[in-house]
Amino acid sequence: MKKSEQNRECKEEIKITRHARTEIPDIVDKLVSSCNKDGCFDHVSAEPIPNRAAVVDILQRAARILYPGYFINTRLDQTNLEYYLGQEVTAFFEVLSEQIILAIRHDCIRHNQPCVKCEELGQNITIEFLHGLPELRKLLAKDIRAAYDGDPAAKSYDEIIFSYPGVWAIMVYRIANRLQRSRVPLIPRIITEFAHGRTGIDIHPGAAIGESFFIDHGTGVVIGETASIGKRVRIYQGVTLGALSLSKKDCQLLRNKKRHPTIEDDVIIYANATILGGETVVGARSVIGGNVWLTNSVPPDTEVFIRKQDLIFGEKKFKKQAVKKSYR
Repeated sequence: MKKSEQNRECKEEIKITRHARTEIPDIVDKLVSSCNKDGCFDHVSAEPIPNRAAVVDILQRAARILYPGYFINTRLDQTNLEYYLGQEVTAFFEVLSEQIILAIRHDCIRHNQPCVKCEELGQNITIEFLHGLPELRKLLAKDIRAAYDGDPAAKSYDEIIFSYPGVWAIMVYRIANRLQRSRVPLIPRIITEFAHGRTGIDIHPGAAIGESFFIDHGTGVVIGETASIGKRVRIYQGVTLGALSLSKKDCQLLRNKKRHPTIEDDVIIYANATILGGETVVGARSVIGGNVWLTNSVPPDTEVFIRKQDLIFGEKKFKKQAVKKSYR
């Protein structure tokens, strides 16, 4: 192609681009006019809201404190442990308190609530959370031991901490649950839904879960807001501890009521079992088999399984033909 022809084509492309770009201001005007109108959602306000990326960063920082030495790129020993934790905890305080303050202030302004001195309240909640970290470490250690004791494929505690999605999701839940109990808005749900997206395990921060909890494999597990789980409970992938489907009217009436089941101590729930309803109680030491659909309570020391299916074994209709190899 000659140079003159190339120049002509380039000029034509520039004209087309310029014409297309002239439509952008009208598009922007329409988007601006759609803000703050019924049916659309936006946050156009001088008051900032919590930053999702910062909240996710809080999880990474928390993991480095709760499991010192596991999620860092440098060596950690007794020589620098105090310095390391001092740096990590101080930075964690700054980031977490900032996001909590933003969450409280956002709720206060949006819902026109009386002043609660959000700056002071946010810092007090954060300090209270930090005071609870040693106890939280002990609780997580019991979850890790439960994973090791309940999974013969586990080779070490290190393997579990580094790689088990169920253990990571439980850690995130326990962080979010403590913030939820301190009445921190928004942040607990952001945290658990991030874990949901990463692991496929959906645990509402409002659920009550006892010590030594183990989720094996984990994908597809759902634990609802008002579910109550006792000590030493083990569940497998696809288990749902959910609520019965409700009409829009009933949903509003039960918004702050118990809607999810109670699982007592030492229960095992196998893959893809579904247990529904706020009045449903699975008694201690019971075993719920795979694929069971349960809306009634189960006494302690009970096994619940589906009746053995009739399996049909037949000869394959199309047998794989042997492939003849030819050699030259």
